[in-house]
Amino acid sequence: MSKWKEYKLSNLCIDISYGYTQSASIEEIGPKFLRITDIVPNRINWDTVPYCKISKDNFKKYKLEIDDIVIARTGATTGYNKTIKDNVPSVFASYLIRYKINKELADSSFVGYNLQSNNWYDYVDAISGGSAQPGANAKQLGSFDILLPPLPEQSAIAVVLSSLDDKIDLLHRQNETLEKMAETLFRQWFIEEAKEEWEERSLSSIATFLNGLACQKYPPKNEIDKLPVLKIKELSSGINESSDWASTKIAPEYFVRNGEVIFAWSASLMVKIWDGQDCILNQHLFKVSSTEFPKWFIYLWCKHHLTQFIAIAKAHATTMGHIKRGDLDAAGVSIPTANEITEMTHRAGPLIDRVITNNKQIHTLTNLRNTLLPKLMSGEVRVKI
Repeated sequence: MSKWKEYKLSNLCIDISYGYTQSASIEEIGPKFLRITDIVPNRINWDTVPYCKISKDNFKKYKLEIDDIVIARTGATTGYNKTIKDNVPSVFASYLIRYKINKELADSSFVGYNLQSNNWYDYVDAISGGSAQPGANAKQLGSFDILLPPLPEQSAIAVVLSSLDDKIDLLHRQNETLEKMAETLFRQWFIEEAKEEWEERSLSSIATFLNGLACQKYPPKNEIDKLPVLKIKELSSGINESSDWASTKIAPEYFVRNGEVIFAWSASLMVKIWDGQDCILNQHLFKVSSTEFPKWFIYLWCKHHLTQFIAIAKAHATTMGHIKRGDLDAAGVSIPTANEITEMTHRAGPLIDRVITNNKQIHTLTNLRNTLLPKLMSGEVRVKI
């Protein structure tokens, strides 16, 4: 530890820049335009990042390169950050700040992992609070202290953590492929080759749509009998330090476990197989389950109607778009014979089961990574070089 030295983040940089002030474009013209919403999830999904119409000079000025670190500077996401790992032509938006690390002094990945630590988020909370709209500038964020070992040790630590992240990323990509395969089968069976003689029922009749609790009414009584609250934000980006907590002294059906189908029916509508830790179901979310039909069947029918539900929610929107139970009643579902469902389950079931298995492995690896990270950043656990 005697060779570890403390630096300010800004002292490790050769350039610190605010992003480009421009609106994103849905046209596939120009480079990708990275925004705060693109760096909040666990990883950047470049397929969903929009484009930016930009001049050659501005592209050169705002171009993102591998190992650049981008940090959100405003709102509830202040401090969220990503280290760029993909060679995708891209620029960054104005509510992001880019920190370009001096590679003769620091390993960008090591610095990036420091910015994933509780120390970082505690620091950000301390400097960004005190107003209705949280935020921080480049100087404030750049004043964060980082304990830096010699460069070879930085790189070795980054390799350990990166290997875990690579495994997690591979599992995420496998899940994307598995879900696409399942959706392709669903489209073939129920859209392209649907049979007229199949029974027609409502979406609400094939599953139980359990609405969550107003969890603020069930605060934890102690530090043992409690679990984090699953809200729409957590459904999108996972349980984190800012998540609320609720008592476990509630009806057991409101517990959510890895592998259960969750449907956000308000604000950001989505359907997802929950991939995180045990938690408590909050209002504005349905837990979807069925004793009559297999999980793949109810999950894929919910996803099938999602685009329609999003359109309905926009039509309902005043302050926050939503759907009603009547919309679930109006959504049609084709019911094959029992034998046909059994045959379909032999093909679609293992795909969704593998997604759930992968999710559990992702959760285990993420916990290991999060346990190791602060110990490696502080030197409590050392890496042999």
